[in-house]
Amino acid sequence: MSSFRTSLNVLEWPSQCPDLHLWRNLKIAVQQHSQSNLTELERICREEWKKVPKYRCAKLVASYPRRLQAVIAAKGASTK
Repeated sequence: MSSFRTSLNVLEWPSQCPDLHLWRNLKIAVQQHSQSNLTELERICREEWKKVPKYRCAKLVASYPRRLQAVIAAKGASTK
């Protein structure tokens, strides 16, 4: 079994979470390839992940404190 498959932690995220845009784009990029097995899928995922600009991830991470504060202020309700 692939270590990639067993090392994934699945978290439930709100449907409007900005992180989903990143994952959606990655999913679309992966779907544009054809894979015949899990090993190929893992290789393609890794290749496409490497193509994601570092600034996009850094921008998301930098926005966490502000986003978390908004969730706290909204007492868990939806935020902008």
